Amino acid sequence: MSKEQHESWLIVDGYNVIGTNSPTNWNSTELANERLRLIHDLSEYQAITGRKVILVFDAHRSSGSQVKTVIEQVTVIYTQHGETADACIERLVRDHKSPHRRIYVATSDYMEQRLVFGQGAYRISSRELIEDIQSVKGKISKRVTKNSKKNLLVDRLSADMKKKLEKWRRKK
Repeated sequence: MSKEQHESWLIVDGYNVIGTNSPTNWNSTELANERLRLIHDLSEYQAITGRKVILVFDAHRSSGSQVKTVIEQVTVIYTQHGETADACIERLVRDHKSPHRRIYVATSDYMEQRLVFGQGAYRISSRELIEDIQSVKGKISKRVTKNSKKNLLVDRLSADMKKKLEKWRRKK
């Protein structure tokens, strides 16, 4: 099997995920911070799972065209004026579905889940994604802890050098 046959994408309805565990009456600074936190979390998630992550935010109430950027290896899309995140996600699924690609959509919007499922995507609720992200963070913490124990300088010193340093430390 080629690498392409194993390709996996995750398309995330950003505000839907942010709103799952949080109040919906954000001020603009808090909302910007939440977006950045989600981007960072999804970047870690992408690094561990190998899934390409596309994060979509509603911007249909603001004027202007669609903005697409990459932040921390995550593709971030702000929809164009008049387009909802749901419509953008549906278009992404429709345009990129392939027998060689599994596309997962993270949203708790039931209607959106049904629509993308009907187009061949897999659905993940926002809560499930948050749990997956927490699990990934736990795996990263374990790796860091495990690696930090392995990378101590003292572990790489010879027994003779350890004795010399201990004498020096004790001023003998």
